[in-house]
Amino acid sequence: MDNMVTPLADIRPVNDKKSWNDFIHLPWQLYQDDPNWVPPLLMEIQDRLNPEKNPYFEHAKMQAWVAYEDARPVGRITAQLDELVYKYHGEKTGHFGFFETIDDPAVANALFAVAEDWLRRQGAEKVVGPFSLSINEESGLQVDGFDEPSFLMMPHHLPYYAALVEQNGYHKVKDLYAYEVGLVEATIPRAVKRVVASTEKAEDVVFRKIDRNNYDEDLATILDIFNDAWRDNWGFLPFTNSELKHTAKSLKLLIREDFTTIVEHEGRPVAMMVTLPNVNEAIADLNGRLFPFGWLKLLWRIKVKTTRTVRIPLMGIRKDIQSTPLGGAIALALIYKCGHAAIDAGCRQAEYSWVLEDNTALRKILDAFECYITKTYRLYEKSLS
Repeated sequence: MDNMVTPLADIRPVNDKKSWNDFIHLPWQLYQDDPNWVPPLLMEIQDRLNPEKNPYFEHAKMQAWVAYEDARPVGRITAQLDELVYKYHGEKTGHFGFFETIDDPAVANALFAVAEDWLRRQGAEKVVGPFSLSINEESGLQVDGFDEPSFLMMPHHLPYYAALVEQNGYHKVKDLYAYEVGLVEATIPRAVKRVVASTEKAEDVVFRKIDRNNYDEDLATILDIFNDAWRDNWGFLPFTNSELKHTAKSLKLLIREDFTTIVEHEGRPVAMMVTLPNVNEAIADLNGRLFPFGWLKLLWRIKVKTTRTVRIPLMGIRKDIQSTPLGGAIALALIYKCGHAAIDAGCRQAEYSWVLEDNTALRKILDAFECYITKTYRLYEKSLS
């Protein structure tokens, strides 16, 4: 079913320059009255969807569609099938993503119908999403916290989307939380400070910043720790070697030495934490464009002025010490030290995201720092049989 027409929506596959342009630019139409929507960088979206530039497509395939009414784009969706899902989870599961639409059930129903039909023909038995494109990129549908902009690499949606998804037979499979905390020394409990001080004094534990002279090697270490630390988590997919290199290159502009920590125990890298400037704060007025002067503004805002907000997208402790007292102490120390680095840089708010709802160990640690949930991103699933 490459083309589908309903009385109220004309669903067309994205297969040429015009349809890609309609697909990418649709959010500018839908969110024009939403003061908390931050226009994404057009170059980043184009590169993410380009099989020649995104190594995701080395192990996955995708089809995109746009919904039209009277020749005007009013909705969009993608369907993805990732070989790694079957390899690591043994499930014939497809994904949907990039879901955006006007508040019209007929349009939403037609979009899901064509995406699900494509996935069935690829052999998928169920569909989970939204992922844009994978669980290692933007994940989940925002279901609360619409009164503030989302942080870097986190999705922002309209409040009516959840009802449209659920009306199509989707049910919750997992919630992902975004935690925020004010970066103020006074909020850190004394008990936490004592644990941190003791851990920092341990002779066999070393906290070190990422080394710009060995950037590629250190970032590979960080992502290797991530792959090990997260391997048993729900929905986990590892970074491939190509994705490691791609991620290292794409993050190079944002990575700050003082915001990124690797922990070594007895000379072995065992934990890491990456804090990034909240680029959404820096690009909010660029309207998605870096040219002609957007690059200069962005670089000045994140390198010179610095953002007042930061996001912690990566934190991990190797599996063999996660449940030990040492692992818990390192986790506390990482959050404390990276928080202090952000304070010293002039930042005042941090978001830890995303956190699985059933990751009780990390959630207890975040509670100890008086972090609070500000947004929920929901993942849905539906049987295709």
